[in-house]
Amino acid sequence: MESWLQPLHDAASMRATDAWAIEERGVPSLELMEAAGRAVADAAVEIAATGRARVVCGKGNNGGDGLVAARHLAATGLEVEVLLLWPASELSADAAANLERLRGAATVHEPGTRPEALDDSGVVVDAIFGTGFSGAPRDPAAAAVEAINHGRAPVVAADIASGVDASTGEVEGAAVNADLTVSFHAPKIGHWLAPGKRHTGELRVAPIGIGDGAPAEAPGGLIGTGVLDLAPPRGADSTKFSSGQVLIAGGSRGLTGAVCMSAEAACRAGAGYATVAVPAELEQIFEVKLTEVMTIGCPSRGGALDPAAATPITAAAERAAAVVVGPGLGRHDGAAELVGELAGGIEAPLVIDADGLNAIAGRLESLADRDAATVLTPHAGELGRLLGIDSGAIAAARLAGARAAAERSGAIVVLKGDDTIVVGPDGRPAVNGLASPGLATAGTGDVLTGVIAALLARGLEPRAAACAAVYAHARAGRRAADRVGTADSVVATDVIAEVPTGLLREGA
Repeated sequence: MESWLQPLHDAASMRATDAWAIEERGVPSLELMEAAGRAVADAAVEIAATGRARVVCGKGNNGGDGLVAARHLAATGLEVEVLLLWPASELSADAAANLERLRGAATVHEPGTRPEALDDSGVVVDAIFGTGFSGAPRDPAAAAVEAINHGRAPVVAADIASGVDASTGEVEGAAVNADLTVSFHAPKIGHWLAPGKRHTGELRVAPIGIGDGAPAEAPGGLIGTGVLDLAPPRGADSTKFSSGQVLIAGGSRGLTGAVCMSAEAACRAGAGYATVAVPAELEQIFEVKLTEVMTIGCPSRGGALDPAAATPITAAAERAAAVVVGPGLGRHDGAAELVGELAGGIEAPLVIDADGLNAIAGRLESLADRDAATVLTPHAGELGRLLGIDSGAIAAARLAGARAAAERSGAIVVLKGDDTIVVGPDGRPAVNGLASPGLATAGTGDVLTGVIAALLARGLEPRAAACAAVYAHARAGRRAADRVGTADSVVATDVIAEVPTGLLREGA
C-alpha cells in the first residue's frame, strides 16, 4: 500500500489479522477481547450521562467484547445491565468465558427483555454485530437496533455500529446510530464510506495487542497529507512547458463558468499554462473572463461545441500533458459523438467530467481501449447514468458502484461526496476523510477537475494525482470556509483561491 494511505481493513483482512496474532504470534484470543472490551468501557465512561449503563450483546465475539466492557463499567461503580439477545448457550466460546467472569458484577437479562428496558439508560453499548456482519439484521437484533436508536442515551459501538457492513459501508436494514465507535486495531472501510459513515459518530481506534507486521494487506486506505509530497515543485530551470500544459474542452451558452473555473484551478494547482477549447461563437466571453488562459474557438452551433470540433481539439491535445473534456459542455445533440471521438483520439491523460460523463452514459467500455490514463469524476447521479442504474442504488452501495465503473472503463473513478472514493480497475479504494461542507456548492466539482488535470500534467501517476487533488481540494474548501467565516457562504471561486494552500506540503 502507498505510504500516504492509512490502512482501512475489511472483514476478510481483519479476520486474517486476528488469526495471525492468535496463531502466529501466540496472543490468546481472550487477551485481545479483554483489551477491546476495556477500550469500549473507557469510552462509555467518558460520554455516559446519569443512569444505568446498558450493554446489548450478540452471540459472537462482538458480544464478548460487550461482556468485557460491562465488567469494566461495573468496576467503575456504575450500575450495569447486560441484555443478551440470544440464549447464553449460543454464545461463542470466548464470549461464554467472559459471561462467567461477569457473574455477580452486573445484572444479566436473558433474551426477551422488552426494548423499553433501554429507556432510562445513561449510556448504551452496542455489541451486537462486529466486522463480519453483512446483510440486514433480523430479529431479535433488528428490534434491539431500533430500541437503541429510539433511546436518548449516548451510544458507543464496539468495533462498528451494528447493521453496517465493515467492508463496504453498506446498510441494508436497521443500523445503530452510534455517537462514538471504538474500532479495534485499525479503522475499517465501513467507518468512512456512506451510509455507514453516518452511523459511526466519532471514530476512535484502540490498539488491542495485535501489533504490527500482520501479512494481511488492508484492501483500502484513507488519503493522508503525504500524498501532497508527490507533486514535483518548480525549479530554477522550470518552464511553462515543463510545468505541464492543460487543455480544457467544453463550455456552452449559459455554462461558460465551468470551463473558466477548471482552467483557473489548473493554473493555481501548478500547471504551466492552460488552454480552453470552446465554442467559437462564445470565444469572446472566455477572452474577457480568462486573463492567464489561452483560448481556441472551435466549430459550434447553437452555442455549443459541434462534433466537428473534435479535429481542432485533438490537434491541440497533441501539445498538452493532460486534457479535460466536459465542463459546461451541455447535453445537446452531438455531445455524445464529440466526446466519443475525443476519447478515442486523444493520446494524453484524459479527465472526463460533468456533461462529458453524461455523453458516454451506457458506453463505459468504449474507454477501455485507451492507451493513456483516463480519470472519471462523477457524483452519484452521473455514476448512476454511466451504469444505467438509479442514483439511489449508488448512494446505498457507493464502493460497489465506483468499482463497477472502474472495471468496465479501465479508468480511475473519483466518486465525489463527503466520502469521495478514488478507485481503479484493481478495486482498491482510497477514501477522503476530510470533512469539507463548504464544497457543497455549485462549481466546486469543476475546481476539482482542474486540480486533477494539473497534477496529471505535472507528472503524477493517475491514481496518485486523483488522490492528491481530492485531498488538496478538501483542504482548500476548509480553508475557504475559515476565510469567509462559514461553510454556508463558500463559493467555488473561494476554493480556487485556496488551492495553493490546499496543496502545501506538510511543514511548508
